[in-house]
This record gives sequence, structure tokens and C-alpha cells, in this order.
Amino acid sequence: MDRRKLKFLFGSFIIIITVAWLGLSSFDENLAYYKTVNELHAMKEKAYGQRIRVAGNVVAGSIERLPEKIIFKLEQEGSVLPVSYVGKSLVPDTFKDDAQAMAEGKLMGNGEFQATLIQAKCASKYEAEYSQEALKASQE
Repeated sequence: MDRRKLKFLFGSFIIIITVAWLGLSSFDENLAYYKTVNELHAMKEKAYGQRIRVAGNVVAGSIERLPEKIIFKLEQEGSVLPVSYVGKSLVPDTFKDDAQAMAEGKLMGNGEFQATLIQAKCASKYEAEYSQEALKASQE
């Protein structure tokens, strides 16, 4: 085999391996495991530093808006998780007391969940619309 072809094949191989490694390592960093509040508490130290999504209901009266972060509590099946949102995105309008919310981030050593993403919805808003549609359908 010609020496130039061998150099070309070796260079191509290095480039392909590098691109594959970069793709796989960034995929692993963006991977977030979905856990319930109970499962997160059961993981204990294993949860520290892992990217996790956790969902629950926002505890009424727990939302505290500070200049650098928003502090609130998520509750699910009797378990409560203190959450500190330090993300840069705007908080959704539907994020309020008793709303269903999902937080994505990492569990810190002090037991507080540090979220970088919050998604929320108000179940009563959607239930009211559904109720009116169901009422109309049942009358026909």
C-alpha cells in the first residue's frame, strides 16, 4: 500500500474516533434520569452529581422568589423535596402553588435539589376545558 494512502487512512481513522467520542460524551452529559421524589430520597448519596428529572406538586406557600434564585418545595405521595431554581430561563406562568411541576438538575449534599430547568402546568386549567367539552358531548 502506498505511504500517502496509509497516512490518509490513519488520519481519517483518528478523525472518526474523535468525532464519535465527542458525540458519545456529550450525549451522556445531556442524559437525565426521571425519578419520583421517593425514589430520589431512596437513592441517597448515589443521586449526588447525577442529572435527574423529578416531578411533583408545588407545595402551597413554599415559593420564595429571590433575586438570584427561586426556592420552592415539590411534594409527591407525602415526600417533600426542597428545590432551588438557578436557571436562566423564565419561569412559566403556570408555575404557582399546587401546580404540577418538573425540575431538572442535581441533588446537592445538603439535600436540596438544584434545578436548572423548570416545567409546570396547572391541572385545573386543563380539567375545566375538558369538563366543558365532555358536557357538550354528553348533551348531544
